[in-house]
Formats: sequence, structure tokens, C-alpha cells
Amino acid sequence: MSDRGMKDSGTSADFLTSVAEDRTGDAAEAETRLELHAHFERLHAHSSDPWHYDASWYEQRKRALTLAMLTRARYRRALEPGCSVGALSAELAPRCDELLCWDVSASAVAHARRRLTPWPHVRIEQHELSNTPSEALPTETFDLIVFSELGYYLEPAALQATIRGLKQALHESGELVACHWRHPLADGRMSGDAVHERLHDILELPRVSTLIERDFRLDLWSAEATA
Repeated sequence: MSDRGMKDSGTSADFLTSVAEDRTGDAAEAETRLELHAHFERLHAHSSDPWHYDASWYEQRKRALTLAMLTRARYRRALEPGCSVGALSAELAPRCDELLCWDVSASAVAHARRRLTPWPHVRIEQHELSNTPSEALPTETFDLIVFSELGYYLEPAALQATIRGLKQALHESGELVACHWRHPLADGRMSGDAVHERLHDILELPRVSTLIERDFRLDLWSAEATA
């Protein structure tokens, strides 16, 4: 099992149970989202590498496979929402002319900025994905979007809005690669497989590469394949 799975199952179950109790409707969803953001801020505030990105072979191999799935040697402009401490970002940076990375945690952003200091063409910003598609993503387009280990933390409405925003932000020749853990997460809203099926249904783009393993799955969608 990955460090992500072990850490989430060990530290988040009581947190999520307490958050979910006696909450209904939109107000409950908003409160749960804020509690989840606070949870991730605590994780990143206490560790510069809460999921052992640097030491874990699982994480190293997963990054290598994600990068190997990309079909181009270099990309003009890339977006990575949910960048955490920037482990994948640092390996994307040499292959991008511009790279925009987001995370909701201020501590994660600080860690990522330190890691990405050698790459001046990388911007790292604190940002929350919104329930409103027009607010969820930048208006500029990207020829690469990396959606990794993020989708299952979003409420269904926020995930749907985010995917629509990703679709709008993807250049007409762009690629979107997604990677998610396949086992249950204590603080997840759905499975990684379900996230990828939502992506496929809403993006309405050819899924040109797929890797499904016991622990995680990778998929690449290409707008260029529709041309």
C-alpha cells in the first residue's frame, strides 16, 4: 500500500467522521470543504513531505509513469492544480515553457516554492477550485493539464465544475493526464476509478492511453486526437 493510503487511513478517519456528522445541504458541504482544507494545511504545516514523495519508491515510480505517458517532449503551457509540495512539478518543469501550479494549502505552496526555486518559469499560487466553472480555472488555455491525486477530495458538484473548467482551459491540441489512488480513502468523496469515469464522460475526448494497476490508475485524454 502507498504512503498516501496508510497516512490517510491512519490520520483522517476520525476527522472525516466528526466533520460529516449532523450536517446537511449546501452549508454542510461548504463547512466540510473548509474543514478538509484545514486538514491539508495541518498536514503540510507539520511536514515538508507529508506523503513521502521523495523517499517512497511507489511515489517515485508513479511520477515516472505519469511523465512517460505524456506524448510530447515539451509543452508550451502546463497547469497542475493540487500540486502539494511540488514533487511532480519539479519533474514537469524541465519539459514546460510555462508551468502554473496551485494548492489550497499555504504551507504546501511555501514548500513547493522552495523546491521550484531553480525554475523561474514556474508560478505557484494558493488557490481553491470553485463550484462555479467560470471561476474554477484560468481563462488562458493550456496544452498540458495534470490532474493528480485531487479529484476524489472534491464534492461531486465541485468535481463536475472543475472538469468542465479543465475542458474549457485545455487547448484545442492539448492533453490532460490524470492519476488517482484506487483504494478507499478516509477523506475521499469517491473512488479514483469513479473520478476517471467522470473525467471521461465530461471531457468527451479520446482516452488515448490507460494504465490500471492494483493501487492506482493513469489515463491520458487528447484533444488533438479529435482533430
